[in-house]
Amino acid sequence: MAVTPPAGVLDGLDAAVTAARAGRGDRRDLRWTGPEDWHVTLAFLGEVPGSAAERLTPGLGQAAAGAEPFPLALAGAGAFPAPVRARVLWCGLGGDRSALAALAAAVAAAATRAGAAPPDAGRPFRPHLTLAYARPPADVRDLVTALGPYEGPSWLVDRIQLIESRPGRRPRYTTVGRWPLNGDTLNR
Repeated sequence: MAVTPPAGVLDGLDAAVTAARAGRGDRRDLRWTGPEDWHVTLAFLGEVPGSAAERLTPGLGQAAAGAEPFPLALAGAGAFPAPVRARVLWCGLGGDRSALAALAAAVAAAATRAGAAPPDAGRPFRPHLTLAYARPPADVRDLVTALGPYEGPSWLVDRIQLIESRPGRRPRYTTVGRWPLNGDTLNR
């Protein structure tokens, strides 16, 4: 389950990432993601059995209908677990992070009721947009410094999406469902 920023918002981040990458030279210690895959995960569900998938859809609709649209913005950068030995380079979020956390909790609760509990249940919600992966861990302090001041434009979160991930050398993501916040219809 995820929130996806609109194309114009992603374009600004893409320009900032491209500039930061150019300052790094031709190092190949990171596997970069791209704007076509960028999203903010609300709950990672892993593989969902068929019976749970059938129960999941109405629960996600209810979770979305119970939330009001809210503003978010892409801002800053960091790394998990730390910039000096990063496995993930990410862009952070500004805006109404408490509304985002409440939406993530509602989505996780709906998934749990459907029998598809997130494997990371019980861990704190750490909203971010993944920019790159490192295996083995890499020193990304230069990128965190370059992208740290980034502040993208605000957008209104008005829907959630169920995104299917197909693993591989480069994971492929496909949106398989959308639910509007506040029960509005999705005509956009």
